[in-house]
Amino acid sequence: MMARKFSEREKENIRKSLIDICKQNWTQYGYKKTSVDEICKQVGISKGAFYLFFESKEALFCEVLCSAQHEICEMAAAVMEEEKGKSGVVKALKLVYRAYDKNSFLYGSDTADYTILMNKVSEKQAKEMEKAGELSRQLFLRHPAMKFKIDPNLAISVIYSLIMNIKNKDILPQNHLEVFDFMADHLIDNLYE
Repeated sequence: MMARKFSEREKENIRKSLIDICKQNWTQYGYKKTSVDEICKQVGISKGAFYLFFESKEALFCEVLCSAQHEICEMAAAVMEEEKGKSGVVKALKLVYRAYDKNSFLYGSDTADYTILMNKVSEKQAKEMEKAGELSRQLFLRHPAMKFKIDPNLAISVIYSLIMNIKNKDILPQNHLEVFDFMADHLIDNLYE
């Protein structure tokens, strides 16, 4: 039986659907419990057709992680470009935090599930994922209109720690978004001149 040919528009829509469904399933179930079969079923394509779009499950997950990181960084950079100064940085931080809140796979790098994924990705994919993670650090490091009051590595570590506080969101006695917003609002003055 011949595989069905997809138009360019269909290919674009299917690829986007594969990424969107993978993102949802990865957030909900984790890497290991997200199957290509289930993703294909939800998108409405055969498993054979999946391989027209991605060479492997890991290639899809790499694409999802990298595209999510790029998208978040672009949105945060746009916010900081639009609103110069500390208030723009605070807004960008809040945007990044909320994006991480919606996509738990972005901050699960210390889980067994993530380790399983990293053990299966190619060296090239691992480098791409590492590079995508580096984007957010660079975003706050190279802000042209702002200078740090403290050592840049310390400042980036503080910002990273602030965002990674999302891992504690379920154990905080107060709403984690309110906690993050308070910390971001009050911390930025100590980081930037």
